[in-house]
Amino acid sequence: MTADVLITEVSLRDGLQIEPVVVPTADKIDFGRMLVEAGFRHLEVGSFVDPRRVPTMADSAEVVAGLADAGATSHALVLNERGAQRAVAAGARHVRLVLSASDGHSRSNAGVPTEEAMARIGRAAEILRDGGVGLEGCIATAFVCPFDGDTPADRVVRVARHYAELGVEVLHLADTIGAASPGDIRRAVTAVGEVFPVERTGLHLHATYGMASANAWEAFRCGIRRFDAALGGLGGCPFAPGATGNIAADDLIHLFHREGVRTGIDTSRLAALRDRLAELVGHPLPSALAQIPAAPAAPRQAA
Repeated sequence: MTADVLITEVSLRDGLQIEPVVVPTADKIDFGRMLVEAGFRHLEVGSFVDPRRVPTMADSAEVVAGLADAGATSHALVLNERGAQRAVAAGARHVRLVLSASDGHSRSNAGVPTEEAMARIGRAAEILRDGGVGLEGCIATAFVCPFDGDTPADRVVRVARHYAELGVEVLHLADTIGAASPGDIRRAVTAVGEVFPVERTGLHLHATYGMASANAWEAFRCGIRRFDAALGGLGGCPFAPGATGNIAADDLIHLFHREGVRTGIDTSRLAALRDRLAELVGHPLPSALAQIPAAPAAPRQAA
């Protein structure tokens, strides 16, 4: 199916990382294949971080290997040199490096302030490039930090410039705690556009304050064509107090299709996928469409 936007489905990583239940590896792989069958061509499937801190991601190497032939691009997260070494050893082909624009979140997430984390990421990027791994970059707390408050644009631009110097192929701006407004999105995208091309910039949104869909649409108007989303709105960051689920993939797809924007996703499969994910985590999912007994299966979209 032709697509005007690229939606990376992140439930296997950002969705599951905060869950108290550890989903079996085989179930993760099966669910990833179901996502591909529905039309998702990019999946975020794991994180090469300390399994003692994030036990739900301990099997990331196995999940990466299990989805290698699924017909989609599988991404995994890396925070430092050790994670880079594990990613290369696991045969990962696409990795997202992660840096926090704010010191407070960087200390919580990576254990060091931003400047020190940037140095680590530089060394990790070298390991990954030597291993033939494709690099993307993610800027956490690009808008608001749970510890430091609003993130100044110059800090975001500083990290974006560092990523550009490292040669990342795509840059993602993350609203880690879901506190950004459309104005915040517009200002950050404009500022970062001075050092990184907007056509290779994506947005990673959370829905804490109910503005995720508005933020996605504002980003689209600003030229963003890459979005992360988790089916049913699952997820959150365990190192960002108050963060709730990701923007729901089903809600985001519905928004785009109603506005005539093609996603390449078969909406007739989303309800069954959502039910399966709820079964895996053992609780209902919070997306708007999940609350409607008979959500529209074929909303308007471009031909």
